[in-house]
Amino acid sequence: MHVLPINTVLPDLLAALRTGDDCILEAPPGAGKTTYVPLALLTEDWLKGQKILVLEPRRLAARAAASRMASLLNEAVGERVGFRVRMESNVSSRTRIEVVTEGILTRMLQDDPSLEGYGILLFDEFHERSLDGDLGLSLALMARDLYGDLRQQPMKILVMSATLDGQDISRLLDHAPIIRSEGRSFPIQIHYGDAWQFDQDLVARTVSTVLLALQNHGSSLLVFLPGQSEIRRVAEALASRLDSAASAFDKVILAPLFGDLSLEQQRKAIEPCAPGFRKIVLATNIAETSLTIEGVDVVIDSGLYRQAAFNPNTGLTQLVTKRISKASSTQRAGRAGRLAPGVCYRLWSETQQQELAAFTPPEIEQSDLSPLALQLFRWGVASPTEMRWLTPPPAGAWQQGVDLLLRLQAVALDERGVSQITDQGRLMSDVPAHPRLAHMLVCAQGLGEVAQAALIAALLSERDINAGGADIQLRLDWLNGERQGPSGAAKRLRQLASQFERALGRSAERRLVDASGTDFSLTPDQRAGLLLAFAFPDRIAQRRSAQGHHYRLSNGRSAVLAETDSLRNQPWLVVAETGGHTGERIFLAASLAPSLFDGPLKALVSVEQSLGWDNNAERFLAQQRRCIGALTLASQQLPPLKGKEKQLALLQLVRERGLGLFEWSPAARQLRARVLLVREHTQPSLAGEVQPWPDFSDDGLLSSLHDWLAPYLDNINKLQDFKSLDIHDLLANQLDWHQQQALNQLAPTHWLVPSGNAVAIDYDHTPPVLAVKLQEMFGCEQTPALVNGRVTLLLHLLSPARRPIQITQDIAGFWRGSYQAVKKDMKGRYSKHPWPDDPLQALATAKVKNKM
Repeated sequence: MHVLPINTVLPDLLAALRTGDDCILEAPPGAGKTTYVPLALLTEDWLKGQKILVLEPRRLAARAAASRMASLLNEAVGERVGFRVRMESNVSSRTRIEVVTEGILTRMLQDDPSLEGYGILLFDEFHERSLDGDLGLSLALMARDLYGDLRQQPMKILVMSATLDGQDISRLLDHAPIIRSEGRSFPIQIHYGDAWQFDQDLVARTVSTVLLALQNHGSSLLVFLPGQSEIRRVAEALASRLDSAASAFDKVILAPLFGDLSLEQQRKAIEPCAPGFRKIVLATNIAETSLTIEGVDVVIDSGLYRQAAFNPNTGLTQLVTKRISKASSTQRAGRAGRLAPGVCYRLWSETQQQELAAFTPPEIEQSDLSPLALQLFRWGVASPTEMRWLTPPPAGAWQQGVDLLLRLQAVALDERGVSQITDQGRLMSDVPAHPRLAHMLVCAQGLGEVAQAALIAALLSERDINAGGADIQLRLDWLNGERQGPSGAAKRLRQLASQFERALGRSAERRLVDASGTDFSLTPDQRAGLLLAFAFPDRIAQRRSAQGHHYRLSNGRSAVLAETDSLRNQPWLVVAETGGHTGERIFLAASLAPSLFDGPLKALVSVEQSLGWDNNAERFLAQQRRCIGALTLASQQLPPLKGKEKQLALLQLVRERGLGLFEWSPAARQLRARVLLVREHTQPSLAGEVQPWPDFSDDGLLSSLHDWLAPYLDNINKLQDFKSLDIHDLLANQLDWHQQQALNQLAPTHWLVPSGNAVAIDYDHTPPVLAVKLQEMFGCEQTPALVNGRVTLLLHLLSPARRPIQITQDIAGFWRGSYQAVKKDMKGRYSKHPWPDDPLQALATAKVKNKM
C-alpha cells in the first residue's frame, strides 16, 4: 500500500474499534480514508469472516471506491471487493467488502434488521448529510438496539467525514471516540475574483477564468458548476474558443462529469489523459466526494450547487440553485491539492467567502420526507421521535409526508388515529422509487400497465431531457424508438425501467375494470395521463378558461404552460414537474381524459354539498359538486335546504359581515344596553336566583351566535331576510324569568319622576340619560340612580321647549346653586310655567300655571 496520511492514525482507529463498537474518523480530502480504512479492517480478528459494508452517497463514488480498492489488492472488482448501486451490481461469494449507495442500506435493513453476516458499517463522506445517510444511521442504531442480542457481537459503526465536526456524531453514538487525521499538506493557492451576484454572467465569467488558467498552468482543470445546463453552456462556449485558438490549446479535452452520464463517460472524466494531453473536467458537486481525478491540480469554483428542495407551502420538490458553504468551498479547493501543490480560482470575493454559511444544511431539513416516512412505517415506527437522530425530521415536513402517504393509501389511521402501514404501503416500500412512483407502479400492476408505468417511473427518476415541450408522451415516444434522442440516456432509462419491472413483477395484460365492475376500454393516448394521476393525484390540473394556458391544480395551486406548448389546448392535465422562479411553470405533464373520472380514477372523485352565501347574488345557495380536491367536475343547484349545515353557513356570514346585517330597533338597542350595564355593575347572586348575565357586546354576540341566532335562520335565504328578524325578541329570549325581573328592577326602561310621569331612560349614552322637564323634578333632592345605586343617571333638565337648560348628576346642588340663574333667565321667556323661589318645596308638575 502507498503511504498516505491515513496510515498515521490507522493504529489508533483499529485499536478504538477493537475495544468499542463505534468510532468517528475525521480526515480531509486526499487522506485515503475511503480506500485504505476498509482494506485495513479486513484482517481484524473481531471481524470473524464477516463482511464490511461501505456506504457512499453517490453511485459514481461507490464504483470508483470499489475499483480503487480492488486495484490495490491486484484483483478485479467483484472478487474480495464489490459494489451494488441502482441498476448495477458486481459482487460474488468471495466478496468481503461491499461498497453500496446509502439507499441500498435502507432496503438491506428492511430485509434483515440484524444485518447478519456484516461486521461493520462504514458511513463514508457523512459530511454530505444526505437524507438516506441520516436515515440509514438512525435505522442501524435502532436495529442494533433491537437485534443486537441475536448476534455474537454487536455490529460496529464507523462514521467518516472530511469537513463535519464530529462532536455531534460522537454524542449520538454514546460519546464514541474521535480519531483525526491531518491529511496531506500540499499547499493550495487561492485566487479570489470580484464581488458579484453568484448567478449573474456565470458562463462568461467561468469561461474567461478557464482560459486564464489554461494559459497560466500546464495541468488539467476541474471546474465546479451548479448543474447540467451550465455544464452544457460552458462546454459549448469553451469548444468555440478552443477551436479558434487551436495552436495554443490543441491538446485540451472537455470532459463533463455528472450523475446522469454513462459509466463510460464518467470514466473519461476521472481517468488520466493520454500523454501530452490535458483535460477540463466540468463537474457538478458530484466531484466533491471521494473521487480523485488524475492530473488535476487547478480548481475553478463557481460557488454554486443545485439541490432538490422541498417547499412545504406548495408540496412540491424543485431544483434550486444555492451558494455553497465554507465547508464545501474547502472540500472543492482540496481537489487541487490531493496529489501535488495546487491552485483554486474562486469566482467570488474574499469578503463574500466570509459571508458563506459554515456548513451545508442537512438534506433532512429541506426534503420531501414521504420516502423516509414510508420506510419508518414499514419498520414499525409511527413517529420519528421513537428514534435517535443527528438532526430530527422537522415536524411540518414529516406531517406533510404522512399526509401524502395517506392520500396514496400507503398508510391508514387506526381507531386511535395513529398512522399504520397498509398492505399497499408494504408493496410500495418494496419498490426502489419515490412513494408517488411506487404507488403508480403498484396500481399499474393491477391494471396490466406495468411496462408503461415502469418507463414513466424511469423518466421521472432521472433528470428530464429536453424534448421540446412539457408532454411526457414525447419522452415515451423517444424511449420507444419513435422519436430521435440521446441513445445512451435511452439505454440507461430502459435498464432502470426493467429494474422497476423486476422489483414489481409483471402482471397479465387485461382490460381495465372500474369500481362498478364495468369494462373500461383504455385508449393509447389515455395511458400516460392515467398512470401519472396515480402518482400525482394532488396535481391533476384543470384549465381555467376555454382558451388559455393557465391551470388550477387539485391541491389549490396555480400553474402555467408555455404559450407555444403542444399541451396548451388540453382542458385537463396531470402535472409531474413544475419550476421557475415562482414555481408555477409546468415543465412535465400529460393530458388527462375526463372520462377516466368515471372509470379507473373514480376513487379520486368526491361528492360534496356546498352550502354558503353567494356574495354576487347576495343570497344563500345550496349546490352539489363532484370534485377532485379543489377542482369542480360538475355542479348543480339544490332546493333550499334547512338544518345544521345552513345554520353554520349563515352564522359564518354574520361573523364576516357583522351585526349591521340586522335591523336594530330602538327597543333592541335599549335592551342590549341595559343588559350590558347590569352585567358591568353586578355579580351573579350568591343565592343563585340570577344566572350570570349574557354578554351582549359585539364580540360577545358574535361568539355566541349559535345560542341566540341559529334557531331562527331556517327562513333566511336573502340579505333582506336578516332585516325581518326581531332582534329585541331574540335577545330577550336569552334572559330567563328571574333575569327579566331583575333587569326591570336594576335598569328599568322608565323612571317615575316627582310629577308622577314615567319618563323613558336613554341607555344609548354612558351614563344613561333621563331627559325630563325641569318643573317635573321640583321637590327631588336626590339624583336617581340605577343598579342599586351604583350608576347615577345623567339628568337633562329641559326647558318648556324640551331643550336642555342644565345637565347634571347632582340635582340637589343644582337647586341650591345655579337654579336661581336659570330661573332669572327662563322666567321671562316662559312666564306661563312655574318658577318658584324654593323648588324643593314646590309642587312638581308638567302643566302650566293656570292649569295647575
